[in-house]
Amino acid sequence: MSDTNPTTPGPEPFRVSDGDLDDLASTLAKTMAEVRQHGVILDRLGSEPEPVPAAEQQADGAPGAEADGPEQADGPASVFILALGGEAYAVELAALSDWVNYLFLPVYGREISTIRPWCAQWHEHPEAVARLHSLWLAWQQFTDTEAGLSGPSTWHRDHLDQTLAHLRAPDGPFAACTTSANRPNHRVLATPVPEQTEVVM
Repeated sequence: MSDTNPTTPGPEPFRVSDGDLDDLASTLAKTMAEVRQHGVILDRLGSEPEPVPAAEQQADGAPGAEADGPEQADGPASVFILALGGEAYAVELAALSDWVNYLFLPVYGREISTIRPWCAQWHEHPEAVARLHSLWLAWQQFTDTEAGLSGPSTWHRDHLDQTLAHLRAPDGPFAACTTSANRPNHRVLATPVPEQTEVVM
């Protein structure tokens, strides 16, 4: 029979030392960042097409005629942003913009100059969108715990440094954009038009 005497003292309250509070705050911030990252991944996965059930597969393993409908044609074939269209592109660009504005630029957005240009309207430059999206995908992979302790170092060396060198080059995608706050004119140069070849009959 258990002791129900009201004078029996309860369990001691759990106390955290001041030194451990910083560790807890850091762990909480990291967990919250991972939850946001997982939310972005879930949003991306939610925009991908449903897999074709095995019952609808033909004997040779190819999808049945039913799978050739418009849903199959409209579904993204890749997680790369340039392979997306419509609402899926807009959702991915919004998630990328959050990462660029709240993590990438505050940490890696160095001073703007003519030899290191940047454009506040980077989302209007398809090459910049493509390179930043690739960088973000790699960041998600190499900052995951499964990447190991050297994951962030690998991301900096193999992905960030290369992307910054191309994006912020004097002849990169932002070369036509002004760098002075007194002349905030955004310009995008026209891309070269492919040459038309005549077919000789």
